[in-house]
Amino acid sequence: MAVLGLTAACGNEDSSGSAAQPSETPTTPGTPPTLPTPSPSGTPSMDCPETIAAVRASVEKTVWGKGSAKSLFQAVSVTICQYDAQATGQDYATVTTKRNGKQATELFALVNSAKPVTNKPNMCTKELGPTYVLRFTDNDRGVLSYTAEAFGCRRLVATSLEGQGKPGELASPRQVSPELVKSLGLR
Repeated sequence: MAVLGLTAACGNEDSSGSAAQPSETPTTPGTPPTLPTPSPSGTPSMDCPETIAAVRASVEKTVWGKGSAKSLFQAVSVTICQYDAQATGQDYATVTTKRNGKQATELFALVNSAKPVTNKPNMCTKELGPTYVLRFTDNDRGVLSYTAEAFGCRRLVATSLEGQGKPGELASPRQVSPELVKSLGLR
């Protein structure tokens, strides 16, 4: 009996039910209800410490046409921070995954194989999609961060390199390849 009472108080996952829901998407009569979407707010973590506003700001200040053709970084692992398509302002990554060894090396090879772009893309679609921050690490605990937009202009930008004795120049900005988008979607 207590279980039934709890179920009635919490509602169910069907947003068309009459039980109380945290938020309900209004529907037009005759259209099926939409499923609730997860909150894009995320939570700060050591692996993904930046807000989407900070991530976008670092991409916007990138100088196109400047940087090395390839990165000399020797990645051994990667943390992938995925930001929801609707993320804004102080929202954090909503999905965090890690890859080690061969998987990290293969992902870095995809990032490094994209051809540098000299001019900032100006022909972009209006589609929405996730933004990824790829935090590659090496054996010396160096961290090389890239931001990859899986939508719109599909910018792929090296945004920071942390660690003592690391090569100073970041790789030149480029565009995300379909293969990279596919690899990121596999998580």
